[in-house]
Amino acid sequence: MVENKNAMQRFSPVGENALLVTFDDALTHEAHGRVRTLDERLKVAPLAGVIEWIPAFASLVVLFDPLQIQWNEVENWINDCLDSPTSLAHRRVNRVEILVHYGGEDGPDLAFVAGFHGLTPAQVIEKHAEPIYQVGMMGFMPGFAYLLGLDPALATPRLDTPRTHIPAGSVGIAGQQTGVYPLASPGGWQLIGRTDQGLFDPRREPYFRLAPGDEVRFVPAKRSRLG
Repeated sequence: MVENKNAMQRFSPVGENALLVTFDDALTHEAHGRVRTLDERLKVAPLAGVIEWIPAFASLVVLFDPLQIQWNEVENWINDCLDSPTSLAHRRVNRVEILVHYGGEDGPDLAFVAGFHGLTPAQVIEKHAEPIYQVGMMGFMPGFAYLLGLDPALATPRLDTPRTHIPAGSVGIAGQQTGVYPLASPGGWQLIGRTDQGLFDPRREPYFRLAPGDEVRFVPAKRSRLG
């Protein structure tokens, strides 16, 4: 592992053709902001031999062709982009409101989450719907957005045994994260609600309703059930 000169990020080799840039070991908005900035700066200063890069919450991995470019050249390129005074065009923030039916059959784990934290179901709903979340990254399945901003008072472990079927639109909590299942699938998140809004449609562009950097606000539906 190589420590960067200004100690603001760490560089680690990932095999012979990838370099991992880590800004923090925790999921912080500051670290994610640096990931987003680096992502944008790499786009405006491409380097021959670099195949692609993949941003995550607090890190970014760069894939390159070792027959065209060396590891240290990729690191220098990244450092130059990080130190660049280039002013980036401001990206218009896309804010999406998602109507959620909390509790009941739509949120079978709402009561468990409430009991786990010594809260009432109504308090869980209030705390979950209060923040403005930010899409940190996409993954797991098409259209699944990992969201930053969950109230620490709601952080809840995954199920000990994952469910074999979770309905599309289910809203869940796992650890310090919350998200919406865009498709029916197995999964181990604690389900507290469900939305009827589609987040992935392969028949039309844009296929994904959410993208990294977007903001999300959950809105409780009137027919939410507290039991």
